[in-house]
Amino acid sequence: MKLPIYLYGSEVLRETAAEADINDREMLSALVADMKETLKSADGCGLAAPQVGRSLRVLIVDGDVVSDVYDYLKGFRRTMINPVIIEESDKLTEYSEGCLSVPGVYADVRRPSKIRVEYYNEDFEKVTEEFDKFACRMIQHEMDHLDGHLFVDRVAPIRKKMLARKLQGISHGKISTRYKSRIE
Repeated sequence: MKLPIYLYGSEVLRETAAEADINDREMLSALVADMKETLKSADGCGLAAPQVGRSLRVLIVDGDVVSDVYDYLKGFRRTMINPVIIEESDKLTEYSEGCLSVPGVYADVRRPSKIRVEYYNEDFEKVTEEFDKFACRMIQHEMDHLDGHLFVDRVAPIRKKMLARKLQGISHGKISTRYKSRIE
């Protein structure tokens, strides 16, 4: 089922998400299936449960959407339940980011260039995996949502000031999206 994507200004996007009950496999499998359908219909490369109104530590990423630019992401898909970054590089890289919850806004964000993440996959197996390049970026962006952070929180203060009017417009519903969305 396609779920509405919560937009900038929604309280759920600022909450620290609760750890998902790994034993509630039926609920988690249904949530992941709904998130995948929602992500596909929105044509995005990542989605965290808070973005669909569920304050749980669950995220999905799909590199196929950006594989025309990053060919190494063809077929790259991950479902992460209760992900934890257990190691990150000191080296930072900067990329322009956007977000389904902050439509029409893009800004450069500096993040670690490599991370090691421990998580449960959609088969409920514990996995430890290392990521770099744009895969690393997508995962960190979605993990921020689990802690109540948005990419615009990580931009330079002057850039955030430049974005303030646009962000205020989104939070007041003065935006249209090609996907089902809401502000609460």
